[in-house]
Amino acid sequence: MSDGTATTDLDIRLEKHRTELTGYCYRMLGSSFEAEDAVQDTLVRAWRAFDTFEGRSSLRSWLYRIATNVCLDMLTAGNKRARPMDLSASTPLAQAALSPRPDHTWLEPMPDARVLPTVEDPAEAAVAKESVRLAFMAALQQLPPKQRVVLILREVLAWRASEVAELLGTSVASVNSALQRARSTLAEREDKGAGAAVSDPLDEEQQKLLERYVAAFEGYDMTALTALLHEDAIMTMPPFDLWLTGHADIAGFMTTIGAACAGSRLLPVQVNGVPGFAQYKPDPEAGGFAPWAIQVLEISDGRLTGFHFYLDTKRWFPLFGVPPHLDVDGQPDQVEEGA
Repeated sequence: MSDGTATTDLDIRLEKHRTELTGYCYRMLGSSFEAEDAVQDTLVRAWRAFDTFEGRSSLRSWLYRIATNVCLDMLTAGNKRARPMDLSASTPLAQAALSPRPDHTWLEPMPDARVLPTVEDPAEAAVAKESVRLAFMAALQQLPPKQRVVLILREVLAWRASEVAELLGTSVASVNSALQRARSTLAEREDKGAGAAVSDPLDEEQQKLLERYVAAFEGYDMTALTALLHEDAIMTMPPFDLWLTGHADIAGFMTTIGAACAGSRLLPVQVNGVPGFAQYKPDPEAGGFAPWAIQVLEISDGRLTGFHFYLDTKRWFPLFGVPPHLDVDGQPDQVEEGA
């Protein structure tokens, strides 16, 4: 076998782990772009050090060890990414103000396809989706980094305690203790913020709810929209730290400060294990519709419990592979390469 063929074979072997490694690093870091950077660093390190790989563990385990070290290095600054409701109390509409915080403050959205490998076991797929939902991701960010490693590997990826101990260079007892502390922290946070209970695939009731949501939002019909909301529904808009709760304040915001969103168009996306939309609002300068937000919807008991608008479209729209602009008929003006 030639060196060129060997290099190509190694590239293929490493690349097939990219999606699951991205999911792991995303859960560790809470950032879409940092996760992809961490995986790229992991694969480069693995490629350069492959001659030292002795095969005593699987290639997959070896890659996870490298990825863990990369993530732990990146977390030494101690930053904990969060949702707006993790940082402050909700704001009454009368006091609403749009105050941005730096990008590194926020838990970031992620397309399902980049972090959820295709698996045949429905139960395994459901666990994977639940483990990238925003509420769970926010709870993970509250764990010390090594507890985060243990919880993700044991609870999400179903590693044995002995495998995690070997990866971290510690004892099984230490791993079990860390897992117990991590579970305790997550249990304390279970009721903080809107959760999501979405079937996979969506059941008929949930699909109809989404259809009604699209009709209400695109028609900017606040009566129809509030009928779909849980009474304690939450609305957030990173990078702004403002968050609103309840029918009256959400509808009031959307018809005042957010009134420019009237007449928007929505394109479906799969994000953080739940349904979402790329939102385009009317473009008075160029005509058609300009990108405005990636929406992440949370559904529970037949109602919307949360909807989160990620507004940095220059970052999010290319990541999700959605068109950079829609024409007057709501069709793509041009599609970015690779979208």
